[in-house]
Amino acid sequence: MKFLILSLLALSSFTVHSTPAGDSQALRDFYQQQFPSIAFSEYADGVYAFDADSKAAWLAINEFPPYEFSLEIGKTLFNRPFSNKAQYADCFPNKGIAIAQLYPYWDETKQSIITLASAINDCRLKNKLPALAYESDEITYLMAYMADTSRGLLINTRLPESALSAYERGKAYFYQRRGQLNFSCASCHVDNAGKFIRSEILSPALGHTTHWPAYRLKTGKLGSLHTRFKVCNRLIRAKVHKAQSTELRELEFFLSYLSNGLPMNGPSIRK
Repeated sequence: MKFLILSLLALSSFTVHSTPAGDSQALRDFYQQQFPSIAFSEYADGVYAFDADSKAAWLAINEFPPYEFSLEIGKTLFNRPFSNKAQYADCFPNKGIAIAQLYPYWDETKQSIITLASAINDCRLKNKLPALAYESDEITYLMAYMADTSRGLLINTRLPESALSAYERGKAYFYQRRGQLNFSCASCHVDNAGKFIRSEILSPALGHTTHWPAYRLKTGKLGSLHTRFKVCNRLIRAKVHKAQSTELRELEFFLSYLSNGLPMNGPSIRK
């Protein structure tokens, strides 16, 4: 109990009075102290970094992933010309290939966070097409294909000075207790990471943005990171923000910055 109290006190000290680089290093140090046998790169695997048997089963499933058909649809959608003969590739650097690790990013001109999902819809609007619903299969499959082209590349979320306020709001959201259960994101994914809740292991905050979209065995379909954010808020009986809301974009931005240097491995499979 004494160790847990000291750990929580240490966490509270760096979540309030530190730089983003300090936040990142303190969180990595905390996990290193808690789980010395887990290498930093393994946090890209989420809960599977904590249990060798579960990881072996997960790797076996990934040999013939159940999202493979959805991935093919995403590739077809990505390469299908619009009515004006343009394509999604025309809207992105490097034709949209191997760039997912750079999202989300801070747009200096718009003074806002651009996620991969919002960039896809910006492309559509630029080409006079209606925006896709942010939790639709179509946009999820497109993100899955683009993420797959970045598999193995390292997350590189840059944080210019003009984005500090957005980062701090995302950080505050992560650590703020809310809902009828009075939980924060950190309650599960920092304070109790690696521990069991019923029969499931709680994942660490490091690596939370590496593997999306993820195929959930529970639902039998691919889903986005923002959909998962919504589920978590619903479970603690808190206000549920819409996918791609400002609040959830800022949360993604904060978590992605913390995961800088981890390899992308999405789309992936989670329970």
